[in-house]
Amino acid sequence: MTLAQDPLRVACLGAGYFSQFHYESWARMARAQLVAACNRDIGKLAEKGVPAYSDLGEMLRRHQPDLLDIILPPVAHATAIRTAIAQGIRAIICQKPFCTSLAEAQSIADEAAAAGVTMVVHENLLFHPCYRHIRRALDDGLIGSVQQLTFRLRPGDGQGPRAYLDRQPYFQRMERFLVHETAVHWVDTFRYLMGEPLSVYADLRRLNPAIAGEDAGYILFEHENGARALFDGNRHLDHAADNLRCTMGEALVEGDEGTLGLCGDGSVFHRAFGSTSTAMLLPASTWQGFGGDCVHALQSHVVKALLDGTALENTAQDYLSVMRIEDAIYRSAREGRKLKLESM
Repeated sequence: MTLAQDPLRVACLGAGYFSQFHYESWARMARAQLVAACNRDIGKLAEKGVPAYSDLGEMLRRHQPDLLDIILPPVAHATAIRTAIAQGIRAIICQKPFCTSLAEAQSIADEAAAAGVTMVVHENLLFHPCYRHIRRALDDGLIGSVQQLTFRLRPGDGQGPRAYLDRQPYFQRMERFLVHETAVHWVDTFRYLMGEPLSVYADLRRLNPAIAGEDAGYILFEHENGARALFDGNRHLDHAADNLRCTMGEALVEGDEGTLGLCGDGSVFHRAFGSTSTAMLLPASTWQGFGGDCVHALQSHVVKALLDGTALENTAQDYLSVMRIEDAIYRSAREGRKLKLESM
């Protein structure tokens, strides 16, 4: 899809904690213009500098934006997307987790496709500079044949009865939490770096009795040629970083000719096989906000695709693969066994 109008006219829906990163990004984007914003509590939009609405339909009728950016929890996605489709909006970005279930997400993605709507899921960490840099190093064969990728999620924000209440309180009520809300970032990132997984085994647990869902666990993926990817997540524990939300953890990508390492400051290093010294490939991120400015990278990617016709990553239809893997993870944890994915 290519839209001729430059700058792209954007409207936002939502004003919760994470929306600050969306609004800040749109404000410094040369090829996009924020024209309106909507939120149930209109008072939260007072400082956005654009016309504010409490009714989505009214905002869309009055402004007819080229793109709607939905920054709401999953329970509100389907209604918002259907309202936008009915109002003739041609492009939508929707935050993850996408919808409340795979069935609902499939229905919404199909409805959008039937209406000719371009829809992208806001899977932002995939656009973190560190993962783009690691992918280039893998493509260049820097560490040879990859045998294992390990990511250790350690945001350190999950302890005690007030966990998550100051930032995103609905986290406490999510019956599917660590995987549905957080680990899906790395399900998608592992796909980006390693290709589609062939099987999955999961061991999940809940450590904090104040929340409804799981907050720690291991997820082991099998990939082509016997390679493995391990997500080791624990929201109670931290890692060595001034900004724990830059990478939310640490990673190693290990091959038969060397190792790539991701540190909590966003830096990436390389160690050749048999060597004791390391070389810096990517310096530490200087971005003080979330995730190495990955929100801006994602939104810029979407704007370029809509205006210039370049390929889009993470369309809603493609993101359904992540959700199918998510469902398999929970099933594996329930049944205590490895599940093949190619037959699903």
